[in-house]
Amino acid sequence: MKRNKWLKIVIGIVSVGFIIVMIASFYFYNLAIDRNEKDFLQGNEDLEVSAETMEVLTDGNWRTWVDEQDFDEWTITSYDGIKLKGYFLEAEQPSNKVVVMAHGYLGNAMDMGLFGQYYYEEKGYNIFTADARGHGASDGDYIGFGWHDRKDYVDWIDRIIKVYGKDTEIILHGISMGAATMLMTAGEELPDNVKAVIADSPYTSVHDMFAYQMDRMFHLPSFPFLPSTSMVTELRAGYSLKEASALEQVKKADVPILYIHGNADTFVPASMSETLYENTKSKADLMTVNNAGHGEPFVVAKEKYIDRLNTFLAHYTDWQ
Repeated sequence: MKRNKWLKIVIGIVSVGFIIVMIASFYFYNLAIDRNEKDFLQGNEDLEVSAETMEVLTDGNWRTWVDEQDFDEWTITSYDGIKLKGYFLEAEQPSNKVVVMAHGYLGNAMDMGLFGQYYYEEKGYNIFTADARGHGASDGDYIGFGWHDRKDYVDWIDRIIKVYGKDTEIILHGISMGAATMLMTAGEELPDNVKAVIADSPYTSVHDMFAYQMDRMFHLPSFPFLPSTSMVTELRAGYSLKEASALEQVKKADVPILYIHGNADTFVPASMSETLYENTKSKADLMTVNNAGHGEPFVVAKEKYIDRLNTFLAHYTDWQ
């Protein structure tokens, strides 16, 4: 009798623990991955930026520039039936060069005007940017963190080449989630038209990023919460947190990659870019920026950023 009693107690404890873990897993999925209003990042110290950076990001003249441009709106249907929106701006003078840009988590296509203005006005390139699935004007009821988005960008690249010709040359430039997206894209079979990738503040994988944030934001261990959250993500969004890996993709990459990361980034640590750089199959370079937080390098050290970008492109491509 006593043995049966203890067995029931153990089963009860395990059952309660399982229920708690599953409730937490759905909570984390809804918090981070489901498409909905999100305010959990407000007040996050890891995302605090200097007053100068905040002014540039919120009120910089690049936002006025974006509003004044006449972007062509493109629509494609993804491999899984989602309607996606993209925006193409032709260079003022004919050019076969296109910069394809990807925005960060909870952002939208026009956020990349911060970089697009430079490429367009100073370099004379065509620029293209898109709303990631689950963002902006694109459909999708979940955030892909780059994994399914990598296939979307392959489709956008094919569309650009189809419209502008086989001699079109493309570089990919992403920030934060967009940087990881471009790295994941780099691991796919890409046409020779794609010449290089610029990855600003990327993470190694969704699993690694969630593990880091689960500890930093919630003071929780990865196990058992991450495996169960990954299971919910696979059921609801069709991908697991471990398979969504920029690290595994760059091990297959053939295009040159420039990694850029702020040394003061505590949201996505610079060590992730270092790990990516060390494991990249193709030719690669790494630039770190002192006193720059997450996604800040371009604002904090714009001249250094542009110089390194141009040196990289001149060395590995014929872009001038």
